[in-house]
Parts: sequence; structure tokens; C-alpha cells
Amino acid sequence: MDLTRRRGDAGFWEAWYGSEMAQQARRWLVSGRVQGVGFRYFAQRAAAGLGLTGYARNLDDGRVEVYAAGAPKKLDELAGVLRTGPRWSDVRAVEEQEAEIRNYGSFEIG
Repeated sequence: MDLTRRRGDAGFWEAWYGSEMAQQARRWLVSGRVQGVGFRYFAQRAAAGLGLTGYARNLDDGRVEVYAAGAPKKLDELAGVLRTGPRWSDVRAVEEQEAEIRNYGSFEIG
């Protein structure tokens, strides 16, 4: 790790924190009994607690779409939470894909 860089240099922070500074985005499509059971709010609480931004919204076909951006390790944690779901849900499948990074100020319900 090269600590001779100036602290205002983004490369300094990347060298210091490693991949935690790298931002990624992912999109999940969650199937099963996931609408009408508080799944979007569950996803919002989990994502906000992990410091992620993005959204959760119901789709017309009965699935929930979740988009999140942030540190890769935090996205991995959110993926695990989405596979579990809230108490009254019944998650049957979770499709995950990389997504382009979009700027959201928080994690929103759509």
C-alpha cells in the first residue's frame, strides 16, 4: 500500500480501504410470495442499514425488483437478506445481475 500519496487523492483512499471504495451496482428480481408482505420495506431497511442506495419496487408480474449500489461486500450481504425475505414472504427464486451505477441519494420504495 502506497501511503506516500496525498490524503486528498482518491487513489490514496482506494489504496487504504481497497475494494470497499469500489462501487458496484446489482439488480435482483425476486419471485414467490413477495408482494403484499412488506418485502419492499424489508429490502429498504436492510439496504439502508448497509449504506446502500437504490430502490425496491413491485412489478406487474408479481415479482419485486431491487436495485442497489455500493460496496461489493455490502451488496453480497443484501443478496443474502433478499433470499430470506421478511417473515410472511415465501421467496422462491432470486435472479441477480450486474447493473450500471446510477446516482440515488438514498434507498427508495417505488
